[in-house]
Amino acid sequence: MAGEHILIVDDEPAIRTSLRGVLEDEGYRVTAVASGADALAALADDGHDLVFLDILMPGMDGLETLTEIKRLRPDATVVMISGHATIETAVKATRLGAYDFIEKPLSLEKTLLSASRALEHGRLEQENAALRARLSSRAEIIGETAVMRALRDQIATAAPSSGRVLVHGENGSGKELVARAIHALSARRHRAFVEINCAAIPDELIESELFGHEKGAFTGAVARRRGRFEQADGGTLFLDEIGDMSVRTQAKVLRSLEEQAFERVGGKETIKVDVRVIAASNRDLAALIGEGRFREDLYYRLNVIPIEVPPLRAHKDDIPLLIEHFIALFCHENGKPVKRLDGEALAYFLSYDWPGNVRELRNMVERLVIMAPRATIGPEDLPPPLRPKDVGEMAAAAGERSLREARDNFERAFILAELRVHDWNMTRTAERLGIERSHLYRKLKAYGIVPPK
Repeated sequence: MAGEHILIVDDEPAIRTSLRGVLEDEGYRVTAVASGADALAALADDGHDLVFLDILMPGMDGLETLTEIKRLRPDATVVMISGHATIETAVKATRLGAYDFIEKPLSLEKTLLSASRALEHGRLEQENAALRARLSSRAEIIGETAVMRALRDQIATAAPSSGRVLVHGENGSGKELVARAIHALSARRHRAFVEINCAAIPDELIESELFGHEKGAFTGAVARRRGRFEQADGGTLFLDEIGDMSVRTQAKVLRSLEEQAFERVGGKETIKVDVRVIAASNRDLAALIGEGRFREDLYYRLNVIPIEVPPLRAHKDDIPLLIEHFIALFCHENGKPVKRLDGEALAYFLSYDWPGNVRELRNMVERLVIMAPRATIGPEDLPPPLRPKDVGEMAAAAGERSLREARDNFERAFILAELRVHDWNMTRTAERLGIERSHLYRKLKAYGIVPPK
C-alpha cells in the first residue's frame, strides 16, 4: 500500500540509493541507514511497516541487529538481504523472526514482490491481533437488560461512522470498554487503539505524552519520542477523563483535531495524522464550561456522538451474568475449579448499590475467588460493605429512606437470587424460602419480578 514506511539497513551506499529509488517510485516512504545501531535508533524514533536488513555489515551484523529489532519491536516485519547467503544463515534468520530472505544482486521484480508480500503479512498480523481484541472487548460488554441492549445498539450505530464520540459515565462503569468496542467495530479496527488517561499524567507532561517530543526538548528528553496522536495514526485515540485536562492543553488538542496535524514538543516539523478521537469523562463538562475550565469549542468538536454508560445500579438484573463471567475468568486465571454463589450471597450482591460500578463488582468477585475456602461462596464469605451486620446498616449503606425499604429491597433480591439458583422452579424456590407457592406468586407480583419466557 503506497505511503507505508520502509527502513533500509545496508552498509553499501549504492545498495541504499538503488533500493530507495525503486521503493519510492512505488509510492513508499523510505528511510535508509548504514548500520545496525542506526537502524535500532530509527525504529525507536519512528514506526516502520517493513525493514530490509543486510546480513554482512561491519560492527553489529544483520543477525545481531535482527535479534535486537525483535526485542525492541516483536511485531516488526523484517526481510533479510545478502550476497553471501547460506542455508544455515537463512534458517537462523528465520528462527530469529525474519519474514523473508532475498539475495544480491537485487532484481527489481523480486524486491517489489518481497516488499508487497511482507507488508501484506504485517497487515494480516495486525488484523488478527485486532480481531482477537475485538472479540475480547465485545465479550466484556455483558448484559441483557434494556439499558445494556440500548448501549450496544448505540455502539453499533456509532462505530462505522467517522464521527467523534464523547462517552459519559461514572467511574468504573465501563467507558473504556465502550471505546474499545467502537474501535473494534469500525473500519479502523486493523490499526492501533491508543489510550491516555488525562487525569493520571501531570500537566507539565501531558503535551509530551499526546504529541511526543524531540531530543533535548526538555531535561530528561534523551531521545525523540512519538506521542499518542502519532501512535494512533490510522486508528483510534481514546482520551479518558478529558475533563481533567488543562485549558492550555485543550487548545492544542482542539487545533490538532481541526487540522489533523501537530508539532512535537521542541520540534518544528508539522506531522499530519489521520486519527479518530473518542473522549470520555465522569464529570459534568457543561458545568466546567460555565466555570471557564473547559473549552466550549472543544466540547462541541468532541460531542458529535454522545453515549451515556449506565451505572450498575441502573441494570442490577445483569449482576448474575456479570458474576458468572468474572468467576469463570478469575478461576481460570488462578487455576481454580469454577466456584458458584449460593442464593443468599447472590441476594447481597443484588441488594448492594455498587458505587464503584462494574469495576467494584469485578474486584469483589476476584477477591472471593481467591479467598473463599469452599467451592460454593456463601454469605459468611462476604466482607463489608457488601454484607452489612444488620438491616439498619444495610439501609445506611444503600441510602434507603427507611428500614422497611431496606428489608423490602433485600427480600426482593433474596427471592430473585433463589429463583435463579433453582432455574425459576417455583416449587423448589418456595420450599427453600419456607413459604407456600401461592405466597411466592404474590411476592413476585408485589415486587414486579417477571419470570423469563
